[in-house]
Amino acid sequence: MIVYLIISLIVSFAVTVGIGLVLVPALRRMKAGQSIREDGPVWHNKKEGTPTMGGIMFIGGITVAVLAVGFREMLEGRFGHIAILVFALVYAGIGMFDDYCKLKKKQNLGLTARHKFILQLMVALSFVLIMHLQGNLTTELYVPFFSVMLNIPWPIYYIFATFVIIGTVNSVNITDGVDGLASGVTVPVAICIMALAFVWGHTTVGIFSAALLGGLIAFLIFNFYPAKVFMGDTGSLFLGGAVCALAFAMDIPLLLITLGFVYFVETMSDIIQIGYFKLTKGKRVFKMAPLHHHFEMSGWSEYKVFAVFTTVSAIFAAISFFGVFRSY
Repeated sequence: MIVYLIISLIVSFAVTVGIGLVLVPALRRMKAGQSIREDGPVWHNKKEGTPTMGGIMFIGGITVAVLAVGFREMLEGRFGHIAILVFALVYAGIGMFDDYCKLKKKQNLGLTARHKFILQLMVALSFVLIMHLQGNLTTELYVPFFSVMLNIPWPIYYIFATFVIIGTVNSVNITDGVDGLASGVTVPVAICIMALAFVWGHTTVGIFSAALLGGLIAFLIFNFYPAKVFMGDTGSLFLGGAVCALAFAMDIPLLLITLGFVYFVETMSDIIQIGYFKLTKGKRVFKMAPLHHHFEMSGWSEYKVFAVFTTVSAIFAAISFFGVFRSY
């Protein structure tokens, strides 16, 4: 299995770099530049016009790696990696449409929050339903660190799964606000899931997570500060969908609480800021939300935000791995 993981990582890395060398100049020629939020940090205005939709790079690399390296698995009737890929691609499609709307309007406003929610809800419910009908999901919910299995009714499981999927996907999207941040934070997540897949013998999950890791490392060549390209919602929604699908494929969705700690904190900072602002009629808890902007406003460079947040993600990924591994 280790050979499959290494090949998947290398193929994804190489293809992503190859696509990037062609795609970034093409996006510049097409003037597919990102519009910067008017209410964001003023120093981000210099990023106006940086090409977006760069997530196509690692999406392409991951897709090629998963199909090529996982071909033998498909011949043997195992399609777990394909289910994960399709689910992530559908979310990428939502993100791509959103990016297209932003480019067309020449502003940082694409689909409305309501339209995004409806589309994401439909995809999440469809995924859970298909996985259920194919026998790839059970109502037994594994509780990490305690080695306890909870058996819950299907209706409640559907609600739970939909909530986790939509919450995680949007949390990854919120985290994508500083050069390289979403990619850097997700690298330890991919490593953790790949390691668990190796230990537990989940070859298809291992192939996908290795491809995810290779694609993200390659993307950071172009996305690390100062970014030559942004992943856009195309990339961030794909990442969110991929992380969710991997967790459900391994029957460890509750592990996302620790494994996705940075995503969770970023989202909570946004919720707290908005709620407190409305409750106090104008007061704020943070200098700016989500949390990475608060630290930027406090004087942190984008490089420092990237380094600290990625390190925190790595620490919680290690906690998640050893906690689950020891209690499994």
